[in-house]
Amino acid sequence: MLILPHHPQLSFPPQNPKAPQTLEMSSSLALRHARHLSSTATAAANTTTATATTATISISKAKAKLKSEYDPDKALEIYSSVSNHYTSPVSSRYAQDLTVKRLAKSHRFAEIETLVESHKKDPKITQEPFLSTLIRSYGRVGMFDHAFKTYNQMDDLGTPRSAISFNALLTACNQSKLFDQVPKLFDEIPAKHGFSPDKVSYGILVKSYCDSGSLDLAMDTLKNMKENGMERTTITYTTVMDALYKKGRADEAEKIWDEMVHRGCELDVGAYNVRLFNLQGGDPENVKGLIEEMSIAGLKPDTISYNYLMTCYCRNGRLDEAKKVYEGLEGNGCHPNAATFRTLIYYLCRNEQFEKGYMVFKESVGAHKIPDFNTLKYLAEGLVKKSKMKAAKGLIRTVKKRFPPNVLKAWTKLAEDLGLASSESEANSGGIKEART
Repeated sequence: MLILPHHPQLSFPPQNPKAPQTLEMSSSLALRHARHLSSTATAAANTTTATATTATISISKAKAKLKSEYDPDKALEIYSSVSNHYTSPVSSRYAQDLTVKRLAKSHRFAEIETLVESHKKDPKITQEPFLSTLIRSYGRVGMFDHAFKTYNQMDDLGTPRSAISFNALLTACNQSKLFDQVPKLFDEIPAKHGFSPDKVSYGILVKSYCDSGSLDLAMDTLKNMKENGMERTTITYTTVMDALYKKGRADEAEKIWDEMVHRGCELDVGAYNVRLFNLQGGDPENVKGLIEEMSIAGLKPDTISYNYLMTCYCRNGRLDEAKKVYEGLEGNGCHPNAATFRTLIYYLCRNEQFEKGYMVFKESVGAHKIPDFNTLKYLAEGLVKKSKMKAAKGLIRTVKKRFPPNVLKAWTKLAEDLGLASSESEANSGGIKEART
C-alpha cells in the first residue's frame, strides 16, 4: 500500500435527506428538496394491474424502457417489476441507477432513500457486490452521507468488506464532488478494516486529485504506483492524460500516451477519445486521421469520437460536413446522444440556421435525447427572431411536457418573455406531435 499523509479522523455530520451535499450528473443540477410520498414497495403493491403488465420483462428490456422513460412514477414501476428477479447485482445496477436519476431529476430524494433502503432487507445484502450497488446509487445522486452510512452498516448487515465496497464508496465520494475526502478515506479505511486497496482504488484516488485540480498530486501518485509495483491501468493513465489536456499541458499528456504505448497498455476507445478531445479545436483532418488510426488498430470509434469530429467541423464553419457526420452515425453503428444534438443545434443557431436547428430538435425528441435548457432557449429565441412563431410554440409545448418540474418555471417565463404564452388548452395539446412531424 502506498504511504499517504495522515488525515484527521473522518466525521461526516448527519445530513438532511431533503438537501444532500451535491447533486450533479452530467451538466447542471437543481437545488434539492424532498417530496414525501408513500414508499416504493407500497406504491408497487397499489399498482397491481400496471405491474402485472411488466412483471415478465427482462432486465435488458427494463433498461431499454428506462432509457426513454422520464416520468419518475413510470420509471419506478418498470424498476419494481424487475428489481427482485435479476440474476446478479451488475445486471440490475444500470436499471437501478437510471431509476434513482429519474427520481433525483424531480427532487424526490425521500423516495430514493426508501428505494435503496428497501434493498437492505433482501437476503442478497450479505453479498458485497450487491451492497456496493446501493452505495453507488447513493453516490450517483450526491447523497454521500447515505452512502457512507451504508458502508458503516456492513458489519451489522453481515456483509464482508474488501476493495469492492471500498471502491464503491470512493466512487460515491467522487460523484458527490467531495474530492478532498477521498485521500482521507484512502488513508483511514483500509487500515481500519484490514484490507489493501487495489489498482482500481488507486485509479479512483488519482481521479479525485484530477477532478480537484491537484494534478501534481495525481502525477506523484502515478509515480508512486510505479515505484511500488502497483499496476497502472489504462483508465488511470487516461484520467491523468485527460486532466492534463484540459489544463493546457498537452506536452505532458503526450508523454503519458507515449508511456502507455511503451508499456504495452491496451489502448481503448476512451484513451483515443481523450486525444480527440484535444484535437477538436484544430484541423478536422487531424481528427479524421486519428479516427482512422483507431479503426486500423481494430477499435470501433463511438458516438463520442464522431461528436468530436462534428464539433471540429462546426468550429471551422464547415456545417455541411458536420451534418454529414451526424447523418452518418447510424451507418457507423452509432446513435446520436444529447451532446450530438446540443452541439449541432448550437452551431446551427450561431449561424442563423434556426429552421434547420428546429428540425434537429425534432429528431432529438424522437430519439429521447433532448438538449439542455440553454441550448433550446437559444433556438426558441432565434425562431421568434425569424418570425417562426408556430415552430417556437411547438418547441415550448414539447419541452414543457418532457422536462422535469424544477425547470418548468424557466420555460414558462421564457414563453412569456418571447410572447409565446398560450392558453391552457393549447398548451396541453399538440406539442409532442408537432415536434415529431
